[in-house]
Amino acid sequence: MNHNHTIVVGRKISENPVTHRHPTITAMFEAILTSSSQITFSASRSSIISHLFPIKNRSRHTRQSYGGSFASTIRCKALEIAAAESGIKEEKSKKGRYALENLTTWLLKQEQAGNIDAELTAVLSGISMACKQIASLLQRSSIIDLTGVQGTINIQGEDQKKLDVISNELFCNCLRSSGRTGIIVSEEEDAPVAVEETNSGNYIVVFDPIDGSANIDTALTTGSIFGIYGPDEQCLFDIEDDSTLDEAKQRCIINACQPGRNLLAAGYCLYSSSVVFTVSIGKGVFAFTLDPTFGEFVLTHEDIKIPKTGKIYSFNEGNYELWDGKLQSYLGYLRQPGPPNGKPYSGRYIGCFVGEIHRMLLYGGIYGNPKNKNSKNGNLRLLYECAPMSYLVEQAGGKATDGHQRILDIKPEQIHQRAPIFIGSPDEVDKLQQYLA
Repeated sequence: MNHNHTIVVGRKISENPVTHRHPTITAMFEAILTSSSQITFSASRSSIISHLFPIKNRSRHTRQSYGGSFASTIRCKALEIAAAESGIKEEKSKKGRYALENLTTWLLKQEQAGNIDAELTAVLSGISMACKQIASLLQRSSIIDLTGVQGTINIQGEDQKKLDVISNELFCNCLRSSGRTGIIVSEEEDAPVAVEETNSGNYIVVFDPIDGSANIDTALTTGSIFGIYGPDEQCLFDIEDDSTLDEAKQRCIINACQPGRNLLAAGYCLYSSSVVFTVSIGKGVFAFTLDPTFGEFVLTHEDIKIPKTGKIYSFNEGNYELWDGKLQSYLGYLRQPGPPNGKPYSGRYIGCFVGEIHRMLLYGGIYGNPKNKNSKNGNLRLLYECAPMSYLVEQAGGKATDGHQRILDIKPEQIHQRAPIFIGSPDEVDKLQQYLA
């Protein structure tokens, strides 16, 4: 119920709805009324009184008359201001406590606003469901014996963890069940997978089901990364249950290799002390934290903007001797004491791309995974790691480059193509490029 906070002349304090609900305000009002002689005006108010009613031009009787009426006016204004501020605080308190917005509601609002269609809503909902299941497994991984390696090797020649394989299946199943996905590209799959269960919608979804899987056994930060591309109208086709892909259809699947600037949506899910689902649909970056009490992602970070500068850098300095001289010079600059507090940059390295980007979005800084003498193209995959994260960071006002060109402008030639990346606050990336030029 809305109440009129204006104090009406002749109304008793006890009759005012605001003071009736706030004993502290009532006590303040009574103190003002009973101790008006003790009111101390601020310097600004005293100057106003002196300006309006100069002492030399007023008689004692006039001064008393004006002083009494002015004090009454001030008391009324004090009551109005106090009551209004109390109402605002109460309104904010109610909103902060009860007005929670979950991911499903947010997606429906974006759909109603015309920012996404119903099919993309279904795909994002499917991805969020997969993330919830993965988060649950990670929390119980040691208990249910999901630590350690699976005993298989993926297409990149990396040992697969047990949760690598399981998380990939969870992602694939949730995307299939959404009925809106046409092609799936995963780090754990040798080639793109055509989805037979598509009803309407042919989105291309690329993802890394578990980023930083080496951290699983030690219960450190991990994450999932995903990107969603629109369908290529020239490559839409139906697949029968028992049919095989001919060469033309294989060429269509290879068209999943699109530059990051074509992304319709991208995001990640962080699995740490909190489970945070961060997404962009081209209208800013929004983060939702999983509330375990009722199993919903709740909006906690709205329209994230990365700081223009930051004093944190994240490089795997174990490879320092393998980097070129220009990059080594840049790292030397970061280690030198500098403004504003005479301290060098702080080095932080989690070993999880998702964790590095999440921290950077909130606090700024720069992350680098450069090429070196042993890895000529860097270590991260362009299509489903570098491109989605670059999309997110640019949506938040940051920059991402391979040292020579914008990450989102690079068109992959292969599904699992790798690329060096430097990503973070715009001013920090600009400083790096000056050293690499």
